[in-house]
Amino acid sequence: MERGLYTEDHEQYREVVREFVAREVAPHLEEWDEQQATGREVWLAAGKQGIIGLTTPEEYGGPGLDDWRYRNVVYEELFRAGAASLASSFSLQDDILGPYVTAMGNPEQKRRWLPGMAAGETIMAVAMTEPGTGSDLKGVRTHAEKVSGGWRLNGAKTFISSGQQADLVCVVAKTEPAGGTDAFSLLVVEAGMAGFERGRNLKKVGLWAQDTSELSFTDVFVPDENLLGVAGGGFRQLMQHLPLERLAIAAGAVASATAALDWTITYVKERQAFGQSLAGFQNTQFVLADMATELEAARSLLDRCILAYNDGTFTAVDAAKVKLFTTEVQARVVDKCVQLHGGYGYMVEYPIAKAYLDARVQRIYGGTNEIQRQIIGRALTGMR
Repeated sequence: MERGLYTEDHEQYREVVREFVAREVAPHLEEWDEQQATGREVWLAAGKQGIIGLTTPEEYGGPGLDDWRYRNVVYEELFRAGAASLASSFSLQDDILGPYVTAMGNPEQKRRWLPGMAAGETIMAVAMTEPGTGSDLKGVRTHAEKVSGGWRLNGAKTFISSGQQADLVCVVAKTEPAGGTDAFSLLVVEAGMAGFERGRNLKKVGLWAQDTSELSFTDVFVPDENLLGVAGGGFRQLMQHLPLERLAIAAGAVASATAALDWTITYVKERQAFGQSLAGFQNTQFVLADMATELEAARSLLDRCILAYNDGTFTAVDAAKVKLFTTEVQARVVDKCVQLHGGYGYMVEYPIAKAYLDARVQRIYGGTNEIQRQIIGRALTGMR
């Protein structure tokens, strides 16, 4: 089926991204996995090549693109190379933190932070999750007390992506002890601030090359100029930007499943068993047919959502649906691809094994798939 999502300009940009991935990414994947981080060089190279910072306004050093299809091209090419960790790290910068600063930052904050982020010189992380809270953001205990000239921040966070390398950390903190939806604010903590400490680099099931950390804040003074948005507006601000985060997760899901299927088709054509290639067996063809059909449906939904995001009609319920469906499809497709690889599919030197490990978190972060079902169900029934 003709996809029809991209124009010639997008395909020309794809060649730029593909060349970048071949030169700056593919040769380093094993090294990054071993050191559990990508290092700074690829970020700087991505900034120079125009791979990150695509939506950053021109006055702050970016191209100011409002067409999310270019971001999807980056996803497709990174996952095609098996670089899920880097795709996730870039997404954190480009689909979450960059939009936060662009939408909520004042002119002075944008001048301070956006040029470095677009150039790959400044890495930003967001610290929401805590040891006792997951999808329930209202359970956040990290708190900040208003003091002269700023805020006194105390608390701990965990599972923070880019936590080891981050120069800036956008911390979700309770600033109103009484609680409620107006109790939270977003405070940007800078590397080197007294009382800000990074814990160990956490060892995860997958996404090995994306550094993920525990962070702690002990009487950290955060100046007023580092309050992002308005005091007490943090929860609403986060909710407004969740749809894009979930669209990005869906894009990664489809790109990952597409790459997995492509690798598997190549493998079953080459692999011989019982005197013929695996591709010649009816079971193999049936499994491939099921995966290709389901993936086509997921891709069609994703493409519709990308276009809806571009024209401003993409809703929170749309985001829940596309995140739920595509990540479930990803899980099924990657699992079947491992099965068709047989024992080799269980060896981490094969990209399908890494894709299997990397895929599992997709149904957890960005709001678990149970949360997505709840959002959809409430919209259908009008009941909470």
